[in-house]
Amino acid sequence: MLEEMLAEAKRAQKLLAVSDAAHRNRALLAMATALSDRYEEVLAANRGDLAQAEATGLQGARLKRLELSEGKLQQLVDGLQTVVRLPDPLGMGLGLRQLNNGLRLEQVRVPLGVIGLIFESRPGVAVEAAGLTVKSGNAIILRGGHEALRTNTVLVALWREALGEASLPPAAIQLVASPDREYARALMHLDGLDLLIPRGGSGLIQTVVQEASVPVIETGVGNCHLYVDRHADLAMAVRILRDGKVGNPAVCNALETVLVHQRVAPEFLTMAAEALKADGVTWHGDPETCRLVPDAVAASEADWATEYLSLDLASRVVEDLEEALQHIGRYGSGHSEAIVTRDYETGRRFVDWVDAAAVYWNASTRFTDGFQYGLGAEVGISTQKLHARGPMGLEALTTTKTVAWGNGQTRDL
Repeated sequence: MLEEMLAEAKRAQKLLAVSDAAHRNRALLAMATALSDRYEEVLAANRGDLAQAEATGLQGARLKRLELSEGKLQQLVDGLQTVVRLPDPLGMGLGLRQLNNGLRLEQVRVPLGVIGLIFESRPGVAVEAAGLTVKSGNAIILRGGHEALRTNTVLVALWREALGEASLPPAAIQLVASPDREYARALMHLDGLDLLIPRGGSGLIQTVVQEASVPVIETGVGNCHLYVDRHADLAMAVRILRDGKVGNPAVCNALETVLVHQRVAPEFLTMAAEALKADGVTWHGDPETCRLVPDAVAASEADWATEYLSLDLASRVVEDLEEALQHIGRYGSGHSEAIVTRDYETGRRFVDWVDAAAVYWNASTRFTDGFQYGLGAEVGISTQKLHARGPMGLEALTTTKTVAWGNGQTRDL
């Protein structure tokens, strides 16, 4: 089945690659209209998925990721409209130069080809990822989690209608409708697939990274830190901590650990514990944190490396910036890290030395998001360094082709 889907996707992708931007934008606008006009159809399917997921014991972060609402659908519509307004990446020139023999060379952006996406829980991914792939001239094969099958089926059906309305091939967006996990593993070894992207928990991502024989982008695991420096505005630091931990704890850009300079620890931790108390945050602290936050539980070694995706927070009091950098270097996942400080030299050193896709100075890690970055959406947040890093928008879904213009040049004859 997957070989047939790939063959159809390749044929569709060739047509997308040579289509004009107006047709591709028309498909995105048609999908945005469908989401607005037929939202109840989508929400009804999602309610069915939620009921079955709860009955089978799904809870916490994964259940929250599964849920759609009118507000979330409107955000997806807004994202599609943003992508429509972005420049067409295809054919974009990256520089023209002429060799001594008169041959002119230009690099231009072209689509990657057919992309596979394995994702868990979040059905909105089927809208965001498909919108970006269509706009960038790629085809996509989606394999969502079994818990979102009803919702994903409806969304992909709407996408295929939208492509047809724009006179583009519906096979550019396909869904692996079987919940059998063997299809996910087969995607990892689907010869001819140009790129595979996993979006979900660390278990899924590591399985794909370690097992796949096709090209893979590693995404998503976010063990994100906030360092509160001795020169920090403590009220600001509390707001940033609360936003990062409580705003939406089930996402990869949420804060999982706060590191606090020893000079401000008594005042800051008292303020922070009080501010987060009503939110139900559980503190997992080192001995000094436990002394200052009476309700904290003792942190284990595992806590420092855990992406909680819940209202749990690890906390450690550090001697100085260098100890904070060492901690982040050891336990960070390369996603997003933040510092609060009013001291320029400290902030500059943190930004320069932290190795992550996004580094924030006096701002929340929750901004590591394709929509927030003005990309409309993202197909994933890459935590690796080759090809793409951070939220992956249109340009990250392209590669380059060198076009050479000559007038009869030969190399050896």
